[in-house]
Amino acid sequence: MRLDKWLKVSRLIKRRTVANEACDNQRVSVNGRPVRASYEVKTGDVLELRFGERVTRVEVLSVTEKVGKDAASAMYRELA
Repeated sequence: MRLDKWLKVSRLIKRRTVANEACDNQRVSVNGRPVRASYEVKTGDVLELRFGERVTRVEVLSVTEKVGKDAASAMYRELA
C-alpha cells in the first residue's frame, strides 16, 4: 500500500492530500530516510512524522486496505 494511503487509513493524518504534501516536503521518513508518497509500506517499517516541533515515531504492525475507526490504532505502535 502507498505511504500516503496508509497514513490516511491508519488515521495518523486526516486526509490523503495532506499526507501527500507531508511526504513532498520531506516531513515523513521511513527507516531513517525521507521517502515519497508512492513508497510501498511494509510491516516492520519505522515511520517518523515531523510537524513543527512534534516528532512522532511509529512502527507499522499491519497493512490493511479498509479498517474501522476503532481498529485504526492497531495498525501501528508508537515508539519512544
